[in-house]
Amino acid sequence: MLELRGVCTRYGPITMLRRVSLGVAQGEIACLLGPNGAGKTTLIRTILGLVNPVEGSIWFEGRRLDRLRAHQIVELGIAVVPEGRRVFPRMSVEENLRMGAFVEWNPGDLAARRDQVYSLFPRLAERRSQKAATMSGGEQAMLAMGRALMSRPKLLLLDEPSLGLSPLLVEQIFEMIETINRTGSTVFLVEQNARKTLAIAHSGFLLQKGEIVGQGTAAELAASETVRHAYLRS
Repeated sequence: MLELRGVCTRYGPITMLRRVSLGVAQGEIACLLGPNGAGKTTLIRTILGLVNPVEGSIWFEGRRLDRLRAHQIVELGIAVVPEGRRVFPRMSVEENLRMGAFVEWNPGDLAARRDQVYSLFPRLAERRSQKAATMSGGEQAMLAMGRALMSRPKLLLLDEPSLGLSPLLVEQIFEMIETINRTGSTVFLVEQNARKTLAIAHSGFLLQKGEIVGQGTAAELAASETVRHAYLRS
């Protein structure tokens, strides 16, 4: 479904991604592991067209993405839950969800999408008129996911969804990711929590200093000495 071929991305003179090649198959949860500063968020921004690669190409369902604008990429069926959730703080839950469906103008379809999100996240339905700024971190995480799902994405990009959450909420977030995948969205999960991530992922990649240094099934990565030493020590 998604393929990066030799992608290099720079911020000015600083190279953040070096010849990154990876593929995400339809229907799976694929993960990208790596430490802070490895280039994980840059990779997400490059896929979304927010940063242009200086080399390589990006393909989604056979169509080249790196020549498109960000809104065109979203319209093709890609949505993101950004790092730090980035909900609109002065907007209500309902208004935040509406922002996630900016390409949908049919009131009936919009209501159906909203109801599907509320069935997945009942807590949001209870707080539909509440301002996002007054919600807990866990509720904001649900809202960010719900907002992304309003576009009915074929591919959902998740950038550090567990960041800053309590262990109990982290458990809930990973359960939600599995549910979202079962309902039909392919998931590309960018995380530092390797233990939880590899427990739900089908395949994955290890990014260090802008380069892919490991890849395989989730089981293969979990058994890798590099991953075990850096991420899975208790």
